[in-house]
Amino acid sequence: MLPSGVRIGPLDLAARVDEALRVQAVAFGLSEEEVGIRRYIVQRHMTCKGARALGAFAEDGALTGFVYGMPNDRTHWWSTIVEPYLRAGGHEDWLDGSFVITELHVHPGFQGHGIGRALITTLTDAASEPRSILSAIDTESPARGLYRALGYVDLARQVHFPSASLPYAVMGATLPLNRP
Repeated sequence: MLPSGVRIGPLDLAARVDEALRVQAVAFGLSEEEVGIRRYIVQRHMTCKGARALGAFAEDGALTGFVYGMPNDRTHWWSTIVEPYLRAGGHEDWLDGSFVITELHVHPGFQGHGIGRALITTLTDAASEPRSILSAIDTESPARGLYRALGYVDLARQVHFPSASLPYAVMGATLPLNRP
């Protein structure tokens, strides 16, 4: 159950990119330089076919969390990086027929109240693909616990993105995602 006054709904991410990136910066510990790079990436992603975003909004309309994703495309940067890791584990087929969760972030002041779960399940419920994939920092974290509870399993671990200092795990789940 969501906190009182918080609602999930469509988000014009291109128009509210700075507000979303402020949430991500606080939740993920991004520098101003990283925010600038991500602004460009988010705006480019939102032009991709099938890209969709949802927000969690407080009563005053402030953004407390967001999620966005799109049908996977093997030509996108993320897919080209994770493909060898998935292939090595026999999971390369997950790159086809999957909806990618590109980003999911909830402001720390609102975490632990089901907002992340509501965002990701609402977004994937509208996907026409039979499964979903995502990447998350490869550590035991509340985010990874949430993904496991939703049905995501590890497809590849210790995935190294050129722009990241920490390794990631690629996770996949059949849709619809698990409910409590």
